[in-house]
Amino acid sequence: MSDQLKNARVLVFGGSSGIGLATAVQAVEAGADVTIASRSQTKLDAALAKLGKSTRAVVIDTGDQAAVQRFFTEEAPWDHVIVSAAQTPSGPVRALDLVDAKTAMESKFWGAYRVARAARINDGGSLTFVSGFLSVRPSATSVLQGAINAALDSLARGLALELAPVRVNTVSPGLVETPLWSGMAAEKREAMFTNAAQRLPVRRVGQPQDIANAVMFLATTPFSTGSTVRVDGGGAIA
Repeated sequence: MSDQLKNARVLVFGGSSGIGLATAVQAVEAGADVTIASRSQTKLDAALAKLGKSTRAVVIDTGDQAAVQRFFTEEAPWDHVIVSAAQTPSGPVRALDLVDAKTAMESKFWGAYRVARAARINDGGSLTFVSGFLSVRPSATSVLQGAINAALDSLARGLALELAPVRVNTVSPGLVETPLWSGMAAEKREAMFTNAAQRLPVRRVGQPQDIANAVMFLATTPFSTGSTVRVDGGGAIA
């Protein structure tokens, strides 16, 4: 990565935990001027304790178009914007309430869409979405999630043309051990991770920093745009 991110303005939506926080950590370590965004001030405060005083935090709900637009209007252009924020209720199509289904699409797809629509990014800079490998390896119990991820991958490819020379890419993770799973009982969660690891060629589940590595690769590779980088431990082929 050398000094490519030194003093670069980097904005991470969902930067208060999980993949977003791991990405912010790596960007800070690379010398970037990092801002993390989240709906939760409490989570942002906890993240800042890990990131240091040089990092800035802002409360933004990507579901609020006016707030997103106002934020970008008032800010100087960014060098790199990463969108990792989403809440996606899951379940089989015929069991998942339509309200929950719409909430999932609203959060992960339309949230990213709003950011893409409003963001001001310097030429040669980048916009990176975080989707997921269910777009290519569907699950009978998470059909909507696969569809949302595929929509994000496709959105990035189209935006790579529309927003050029700004670069637009997607990182597509497999199963990653993040706070997303903290609502599960610890024993059940560990059993899920253990069983998944046994099925994966790499014999382990992902960690947030694994995905952050790919985000940083895309941000610092000037020849990358319209790409989806899958980081799934071989989940799509297992």
